[in-house]
Amino acid sequence: MSATSKLPPFDPADPLGIDDLLSPEDLAIRDTVRSWAADRVLPHVADWYERGELPGIRELARELGSIGALGMSLTGYGCAGASAVQYGLACLELEAADSGIRSLVSVQGSLAMYAIWKYGSEEQKQRWLPSMADGTAIGCFGLTEPDHGSDPAGMRTYAKRDGTDWVLTGRKMWITNGSVAAVAVVWAQTDDGIRGFVVPADVPGFSAPEIKHKWSLRASVTSELVLDEVRLPADAVLPEVTGLRGPLSCLSHARYGIVWGAMGAARSSFEAALQYAKTREQFGRPIGGFQLTQAKLADMALELHKGILLAHHLGRRMDAGTLRPEQVSFGKLNNVREAIEICRTSRTILGANGISLEYPVMRHATNLESVLTYEGTVEMHQLVLGKALTGLDAFR
Repeated sequence: MSATSKLPPFDPADPLGIDDLLSPEDLAIRDTVRSWAADRVLPHVADWYERGELPGIRELARELGSIGALGMSLTGYGCAGASAVQYGLACLELEAADSGIRSLVSVQGSLAMYAIWKYGSEEQKQRWLPSMADGTAIGCFGLTEPDHGSDPAGMRTYAKRDGTDWVLTGRKMWITNGSVAAVAVVWAQTDDGIRGFVVPADVPGFSAPEIKHKWSLRASVTSELVLDEVRLPADAVLPEVTGLRGPLSCLSHARYGIVWGAMGAARSSFEAALQYAKTREQFGRPIGGFQLTQAKLADMALELHKGILLAHHLGRRMDAGTLRPEQVSFGKLNNVREAIEICRTSRTILGANGISLEYPVMRHATNLESVLTYEGTVEMHQLVLGKALTGLDAFR
């Protein structure tokens, strides 16, 4: 750069110039999702959260399908075929609105649709993926059980042969989208190992009672799945995978979206704190002019944009086909943990106002407590990385 050239201005919203890494198409997709969330979620989400419900979820799903956000990084069958980075940007914008909305999209696309797309038969793909991509059919993913979360190998849901049919019995817990799903991908023990089954929600013996009284992810549908001798034809099984490799690969795909999404919740909280600090006056001047407040803002900005850079790096690796599950654990562990800390620090800047639903901070903080746990707790990702670093398995 010559002595006469000018540096670009410092942008508080993009202090590291990360947008320079994005293509015009990347930015267009990000802006489309951001605009949709601003119009359809942000004006209502505090009320939804306070009421503990997500009204109009089927309409929201159809709208998300219309902008290509469902099964976004999958190809064919009506899916958008977007890049991993573009899918990540969408997750960030959705979670900046609310974690519950991003969870709806993640479970639909990265778990239920991905399982069928990756491991299903052509008939299963043709039957379900187009309607799931356009949002007319909502899906859920049944892996976690009341007594088996971090150790899915111990699941008790069982599928036994009865002639050419399968008969499934068991329960799944904490299932996003369960009560509104048209189809569930359910993982069960069989005599041949763990298998995945495509279960239409209208089959006899299947029910999905909604879980109430949550203090996190309140603007989200969370359910139990009950399978009471659900009879399925032979072709209901996912033919291309046996064992935990199937569900764990789906989880890795969904965790990647969380790496981005958590930074959306963090960004929303940071922006609320920054704006508040510039307008809230104490001792005769804005609190943003005090050293302690500026230190908090600087530290939050540091972790926020480091997290976005990490997400971007992982996205480029996924697009190149070189992203390992351990690297996803790096991202999930770091970004969710840092996002919660950003929310908590933002709350201190807002003071008592920080606990009000007039601001997004406490809503994001409580949502992230669920995000911290689901799809791999802190401890499980620490052990994944510990094993990768030492070569020693500490899980058992």
